[in-house]
Amino acid sequence: MKILITGSTGMLGTALINQLTNLNFDVKLTSRRKPVTPGQFEWVYSDLLTGDGLEEAVKDVEVVIHAATSPLKKSRLIDVSGLERFLTKLEDIKHFIYPSIVGIEDIPFKYYKLKCEAEDLLKNSSIPYTIVRATQFHDFVDHLLLSKPLFKRYIIPGSIKFQSVDVGDFAKHLIELIEKGPQGRTDDFGGPEIMSLREMAKLKIHVNNVPNKIVSISLPGKLYKSLVNGKNTNKLRQVGKLTFEEYLSRKLE
Repeated sequence: MKILITGSTGMLGTALINQLTNLNFDVKLTSRRKPVTPGQFEWVYSDLLTGDGLEEAVKDVEVVIHAATSPLKKSRLIDVSGLERFLTKLEDIKHFIYPSIVGIEDIPFKYYKLKCEAEDLLKNSSIPYTIVRATQFHDFVDHLLLSKPLFKRYIIPGSIKFQSVDVGDFAKHLIELIEKGPQGRTDDFGGPEIMSLREMAKLKIHVNNVPNKIVSISLPGKLYKSLVNGKNTNKLRQVGKLTFEEYLSRKLE
């Protein structure tokens, strides 16, 4: 069985490479740039923006894990138009695994709306698929919201909640789905704990042993309210193993 990993230079793509290295799968990688450490795997160039290389990328492939995404720029062109273009090349694919995000229909954020559109494209195609939504990765929450204290203070919307999950745990789960075959929309994959951002900031201060303070602020708008209400979490699916505290401790090793 030949597996194609798209977005092989991204955070999830890199985690998938690490997880697959010692497993008995025939793996092909594709992205616009060659991964720094592709291991023993074949890599081919492809570009979702233009369609260049897609036919070569899917040649002889039976299963796709579609880790390619672009949350910050050209999101519609890559996550929606690019996916639509990609799906036209997949007539012989037996299983298309699509990682998505928990709560995207309830959170008024442009990128999440595009992920909903992408899910609909896949659902309305003739391709056998599995859609699995994950909560935010530990690294995402840490770098986006807790990476740069101002005058030794974390100024944060402290009431918002996260159920962050280790990207390696999620990558392992995606690989386990390969053998299960197409599941349609399957169960969410959430982190082991639901915490406020203020609690996460306290953990970072404790683990890093730094004298930073925390200043919590409230924000207006539907996006803030949706995160305060935990729309990005799923308390029934606390299945990830590595906690946020353990993630922070590993960074110090």
